Amino acid sequence: MSTPSPRGSSRGFLLVVLAALCWGTSGISGRVVADRSDLSALDIAWYRLAIGALALLAAWAATSRRRGPAVRVPRPVAVRLGLIAAGLAGYQLAYFTAVERAGVAIATLVALGLAPLLVAVGGALLGHGRPQRATLVALGVALVGLTLLVGVSAGADSGTAVLLGALVATGSALGYAVVTVAGGGVPAGVPVTLVGFAGGALLLTPVVLAQGVSVPDDGTALAVLLYLGLVPSALAYGLFFTGVRTVPGAVASIVTLLEPLTATALATAFLGERLEPAAVAGGALLLAAVAGLYVRELGRRAERVAAPGA
Repeated sequence: MSTPSPRGSSRGFLLVVLAALCWGTSGISGRVVADRSDLSALDIAWYRLAIGALALLAAWAATSRRRGPAVRVPRPVAVRLGLIAAGLAGYQLAYFTAVERAGVAIATLVALGLAPLLVAVGGALLGHGRPQRATLVALGVALVGLTLLVGVSAGADSGTAVLLGALVATGSALGYAVVTVAGGGVPAGVPVTLVGFAGGALLLTPVVLAQGVSVPDDGTALAVLLYLGLVPSALAYGLFFTGVRTVPGAVASIVTLLEPLTATALATAFLGERLEPAAVAGGALLLAAVAGLYVRELGRRAERVAAPGA
């Protein structure tokens, strides 16, 4: 596998940022659907994957004439695709279940706060080497910022339900880490997003059928459900899987911490929630961590361009 170019690394970084911003709308979208229908967390997760898979399949079929010969998928890549499908299914189901039990703030904190740690550990165990010092520093700053950002609103919560929700969100973090680590090793040309969404939807289908398929009859719920399957799902994951090919998994997982920042901003703007000063400081730290990583990527690109023989 060829070494990614500096330009590809910077472009990949921006694609991951865009994906995180799109994902930031999923929490408020899922809440709207749940409030205006009788869909469970399993239903919302399944619809999200199924709608995304149909949209990706349509796009794949529409662009079939412009693609070259089919890319060979060796067994290691097939295993990665299977892990991505399982990770997506587990991540979606666990996240929406955690939101039901513990609320958006705690579910987001645990799921996205633990994910970078799990990605860094997973990458090291798979022989990708230890994360660079700058990445570890950015991770620490980002986690402090994320804790301040969502921990303020979660501070008053207590009880068994919150504890169980946090434990479920840990499973969500594990699923996301699996998707991030496995997705980084899939070569270009493989429809990783399509395979992941279709496989994830198929894995959840037997459980959905066993409990009975629920169809919302509210027009707003249907519209938001379609949005959830198209924008923060099909589009965002397509951007993410493209970007993560040239961005280290540990860096990508830190950048995606922009998701809870986006979600908090949307809640403030549209739901009238007031940000505490500590939450504002947390958002600033989170942005600083992501900006620092991007500046580092630009610096590495300039060094490679200026290097003799580059």
